[in-house]
Amino acid sequence: MFMRAFLRAPPRGLLQSARRTLFIQTGTTPNPQSLKFLPGRLVYETEDERGFSSTPSDPPHSPLATRLFTASKDITSCYLGYDFVTVNISTETTWEETKPTVFSAIMDHYASGDAAVLEESEVVSDTEIFDDDSEVVAMIKELLEVRIRPAVQEDGGDIKYVDFSEDSGMVSVRLEGSCVGCPSSSVTLKSGVENMLMHYIPEVKGVEAVDEEGSNQLQNLPGEDGITEEWNPDDDDGKPKMTYEERLKAAGIPFSD
Repeated sequence: MFMRAFLRAPPRGLLQSARRTLFIQTGTTPNPQSLKFLPGRLVYETEDERGFSSTPSDPPHSPLATRLFTASKDITSCYLGYDFVTVNISTETTWEETKPTVFSAIMDHYASGDAAVLEESEVVSDTEIFDDDSEVVAMIKELLEVRIRPAVQEDGGDIKYVDFSEDSGMVSVRLEGSCVGCPSSSVTLKSGVENMLMHYIPEVKGVEAVDEEGSNQLQNLPGEDGITEEWNPDDDDGKPKMTYEERLKAAGIPFSD
């Protein structure tokens, strides 16, 4: 879906040429409460392509996120990627009601000229390899960054490294963007991410998703049986999108049901 909007130049002397036309495309995700908005221009750029996740209770480090949360109380979180914004909404509303509000907030952001994220608030890379990282941790970070993250971000989400326990062999990660609250997250995490890490790194015995408090992120999710990624004809060139699992297989990553 495309949304065309004319951004009027602010008053007091700005040239007529400062007016721009903004096209916002929306893309479906595996999560029915999440949509991916693509404004056709840079959203948030970092050296390692990591994104910025925010909720209404977080400090106002992102002018764009603040605009979204101010525009609608039904927006529960947002994730800023390189060229997209993923917005999650509560089950108490519908996209038919909320989508125009999101369009408006994004257009207001670009009209303002504000940065998406304040410079002093930019997050440290979760997959940066430090001198004191063990060989196992370094390998986990590299696989997450190079092999897994690109596929997850294509669906409007992200996966971040949190910790590795040498005693249990468990890798802790944090899901963001469209992955938050997604019914198929547990299948993707266990059958895709976990299998891939265990295949290449024998020391890894399992993968778990945790929130900021260290609690299980996948508790109380609806059943994932039969969940598939829907194709939106406005998303691409007319060819059905591959599911995340299909992209894992295409990249040579082991995946099993």
